[in-house]
Amino acid sequence: MTGADRAGSGGSGPPGSAADAGKPDGGPLLLGVRHHGPGSARAVRAALDAAGPGVVLIEGPPEADVLIPLAADQDMRPPVALLAHAVDEPGRSAFWPLAEFSPEWVAVRWALEHDVPARFVDLPAAHTLTWRAADDRTADRDTADQGTTDRDTADEPAPASFADVRGDPLAALAEAAGHDDPERWWEDVVEHRGAGAGDALAPFAALEEAMGALRETENDVERDGDGDGGHDRDLVREAYMRLQVRAARREFPRGVAVVCGAWHVPALRRRTTVAADRALLRGLPRTKVDMTWVPWTHRRLSRTGGYGAGIESPGWYAHLFAAPDRPVERWLTKVAGLLREEDRIVSPAHVVEATRLAGTLAAVRGRPLPGLGETTDAVRAVMCDGSDVPLALVHDRLVVGDVLGEVPAGAPAVPLQRDLTRLQRRLRLKPDAARRELDLDLRRDTDAERSRLLHRLRLLGVDWGEPAASRGTGTFRETWRLRWEPELSVRIAEAGVWGTTVLSAATARAEADAVTARGLAEVTALAERCLLADLPDALSPVMRILADRAALDTDVGHLAQALPALVRSLRYGDVRGTDTGALAEVAAGLAERVFVGLPAACTALDADAAEEMRGHVDAVHGAVGLLGDAPAPGHGDLRSRWRAVLRTLSTRDTVSGVVRGRAVRLLLDDGRLAHDEAARLMGLVLSPGTPPADAAAWIEGFVGGGSGGGMLLLHDERLLGLIDAWLTGVPADAFTDVLPLLRRTFSAYEPGVRRGLGELVRRGPGARGSVTAAGTATAGFGPGLDTARADAVLPVVRLLLGRDTQAGTDTGTGATGPGPTGEDGRPPGPGGNDLVGAET
Repeated sequence: MTGADRAGSGGSGPPGSAADAGKPDGGPLLLGVRHHGPGSARAVRAALDAAGPGVVLIEGPPEADVLIPLAADQDMRPPVALLAHAVDEPGRSAFWPLAEFSPEWVAVRWALEHDVPARFVDLPAAHTLTWRAADDRTADRDTADQGTTDRDTADEPAPASFADVRGDPLAALAEAAGHDDPERWWEDVVEHRGAGAGDALAPFAALEEAMGALRETENDVERDGDGDGGHDRDLVREAYMRLQVRAARREFPRGVAVVCGAWHVPALRRRTTVAADRALLRGLPRTKVDMTWVPWTHRRLSRTGGYGAGIESPGWYAHLFAAPDRPVERWLTKVAGLLREEDRIVSPAHVVEATRLAGTLAAVRGRPLPGLGETTDAVRAVMCDGSDVPLALVHDRLVVGDVLGEVPAGAPAVPLQRDLTRLQRRLRLKPDAARRELDLDLRRDTDAERSRLLHRLRLLGVDWGEPAASRGTGTFRETWRLRWEPELSVRIAEAGVWGTTVLSAATARAEADAVTARGLAEVTALAERCLLADLPDALSPVMRILADRAALDTDVGHLAQALPALVRSLRYGDVRGTDTGALAEVAAGLAERVFVGLPAACTALDADAAEEMRGHVDAVHGAVGLLGDAPAPGHGDLRSRWRAVLRTLSTRDTVSGVVRGRAVRLLLDDGRLAHDEAARLMGLVLSPGTPPADAAAWIEGFVGGGSGGGMLLLHDERLLGLIDAWLTGVPADAFTDVLPLLRRTFSAYEPGVRRGLGELVRRGPGARGSVTAAGTATAGFGPGLDTARADAVLPVVRLLLGRDTQAGTDTGTGATGPGPTGEDGRPPGPGGNDLVGAET
């Protein structure tokens, strides 16, 4: 066995000087770095230029060696990440993110530009993914086993261990140097240090010495028996890296350069035997993995993950790495441009003053150059007038940023990913890290295809788009909020088990979800999603399962929950040109079963159950309205059958008061109940013989919630008078019991409605009939409908609704025609847009 084989890093211990490292007769060039550090990246590039090694070894999974040439592709744009996932379980995955300012990325690019081999030498992902799966199982088991002992000791301070130093060695170094901020200390000693040609290797020698001292502390802790054992996996990784360094030294006599985390450098320099290193690797569990490049984002870099070095300011670091000179001036110019885009007044003088202030702050604080803290303070004081509101925008857009990397088309990918990429290009839906809204008009072929794609991806669990409330009117409009997250690449890999294309995968996933759905509402929601995603092959089996579930489910609440989703599906199917005949038949049958079982289900309910049932009544009412005049399975049409059910609910004493009141209100709004009859029913409920709690519940159902009951009381003073008379007659001992329900009823009204009701109540019943008498007129109140004012606004309503078909007659709001006028020929004043009573 040679001396090179006995040395832990392939040599005979630390070289005499940093300049000797990497030479054929010296040890390997060990470049300890901080992951994602621009200062380390610049130092690595300078060191590689100075040493000129024959091979570059980089901390990372060796399965990715075949992907290294793609880093030179012109379509590769960092930030990107190496993604490893288990072949049999794609959800088990790991990322190795790399930004433009990452030392590992700089080393890869240097090797490709100088035609030097580059290899990854960390422990294979086949082992690390297996470890992660074991950790997840252990964590789940520990969570399930937690008892009173854990809770009793949760507040006790944990004893300090060397794991804290190993997790963040830079914090330990900063503390030793007298700094309480590791980020600021690192910026001062590394990021703001300009490496010259003569001392390219000096920073790495100093960092190796510091890490060696820290790891000596680790050895002392382990010898004392106080270690936590958590470093075992680091020892395994470092043993594997030492073996790879030995092999590289034998293969490349020109010299070996190793780019790895600074923490590992002393271990790679340590003298060990080959047998000892191989013993640590013996028997490691493994799994089959696939690897590829995936796009990454600056925002995702700001989270702790990957290398475990989550950085708070990736945008700032990218600027430091890319700025050729005057980084502070260039940064503040970027900030000024962003603030001007947001309509803030920022002049070149602001940039000059902010630069001076940042330099002054750095001098006062004893820093070599202004850092992010100094520039942020300067921006707040000079450009933001001391406000943190625009400063938050600067932090989000520039300090963190929404940069999304790009990966060449030739990168390995699962077939589903390739199909998605093809669809994204054809539909011009480019993934973007910034959140943006996409408005779709489903009458256009391209927008309809985009909608189908987004709905299919949601079925697969790839939530690239999130539906949002549309600003337009009509069911032909959709609004989506789009934002691409790197984790979606894992979701796509997971979804690849369902099919090789988005269409086939979504179809297979929908069929499987229908079989495993636990309730009827889940199946109906799935049917709606199948229609939105245009999956005809999946809709048929889903509808069969839906019909079977509906026939067996006897819970009226479940049926009432399922009906609205079915009706929405019919509505969207009409817009998208989908055949919904089978769906309409199931919906009609489901509605009939609700009609039959609802009266019995509404009896003998407590307050919470009655409130839930009122919600079901509202949902069914809306669904029946959308179904229109579809024939019922028995006789008549659905609307007639539903009105009969509402009449039954409104008059049956055993039905909860909130449901009875709601039934009366729905009949009144549909014009199927005269105001006199509604007043009579209210009078019966509010009679002295009815318990106050029941009467209050009836009022809640009749005028409560978002039903517009306040406007009804404003314009029907008979109903207001009945409620007023009942309320003033409630006994004092019962008033306290009904007060919470009444407050919930009336507090939901708009402030203007409450003010109007208060004005009417203040006048009293004797004065309400003369609110328009001389000297007492109040805006918004009158003895009847002012038809002239209502007619004046009809042209505007027609234009807004797209019903302006009588050009030249009622189109007073046309581009060249006059605007709407009142009785005196002038535009209507305040209140002229009152549409109460104006039916179109």
